[in-house]
Amino acid sequence: MTASRLLSLVLLLQNRGRMTARQLAAELEVSVRTVYRDVDALSAAGVPVYGEPGHAGGFSLVEGYRTRLTGLHGAEADALALAGLPGPASELGLGADLAAAQLKLDAALPPALRERAARVRERFHLDTSRWYREAEQVPRLAAVAEAVWHRRTLRVLYRRWAEPQEVERELCPLGIVLKAGIWYVVAQSPGRSADDAGGAGAAAVRTYRVSQILRLTDAGGEVFERPTGFDLAEYWRDWVAAFDANRFRGRAVLRLSAQAWRRFPEQVDTVVLDAAEAHAHPDPRGGVRMVVPIESVEHATGEVLRLGPGIEVLEPPELRQAVADAAHALLRLHRTPDPI
Repeated sequence: MTASRLLSLVLLLQNRGRMTARQLAAELEVSVRTVYRDVDALSAAGVPVYGEPGHAGGFSLVEGYRTRLTGLHGAEADALALAGLPGPASELGLGADLAAAQLKLDAALPPALRERAARVRERFHLDTSRWYREAEQVPRLAAVAEAVWHRRTLRVLYRRWAEPQEVERELCPLGIVLKAGIWYVVAQSPGRSADDAGGAGAAAVRTYRVSQILRLTDAGGEVFERPTGFDLAEYWRDWVAAFDANRFRGRAVLRLSAQAWRRFPEQVDTVVLDAAEAHAHPDPRGGVRMVVPIESVEHATGEVLRLGPGIEVLEPPELRQAVADAAHALLRLHRTPDPI
């Protein structure tokens, strides 16, 4: 039995209300028997936790009881100090709320942990933006976030890649994601069924880039119902996996020199690197041979040239030819002219 687990049990009941022993056991990753022992220990220590029998029963705290954060240890206080991202919070319109919450958190911490959390904030800074690119302008982000909080339907004019580029959509925004400095809103679009996306049932859930929303109005204050059981983090993981699967529609076999192989991890994205490391083996002529996914011959041609010397395309033949043609064109362009 550990003090941290007992504190976690109290905080679960405080934040979620009544929970069964089985639910608590699943959250705490212990046995149901251990949950009963922990509840007895809390009761003996004066924590007002009580159980109700029956199908709808479970454990609860006496109404109005609140614990304080004095059970935090040093590493947890450090983690809390890094949990707030001031830049993204300000873009969401929550900068003042984040500052107020930080003050309240500091007030609740014991003096030693308060000083430790202050040191963390002084010495670590989290920057979610991408290198070599100015931050996206997202003037409608705060309005989208407000609609997410209050479950309000939005009408938007959205710019996409396909024709027609500008389309009107009605969105039920379910959540917001910040990925590599780019803001996305995950939303249902009434009138566009999941059949369009290869599924069946209710309106499809889709991903929209917030910076591509050209105009936004709320749909007369309409409030929508969130789909039961929708999990934003799970949806995003699946969406990213599907995006990568659709993005990489071909494969290429490459031979890299030892020097090029050393540079390779710094020059490609994670999906390509993972595939390369999984399918890399020594080549009889020296260096490393590997199989990597590619988006298209056109895109891969530019990527191979960007990677510089020491990389040879072995397959497919059309990519090898495209790289050779591009290299010859560069050679003609950069050849020193003959003296007159």
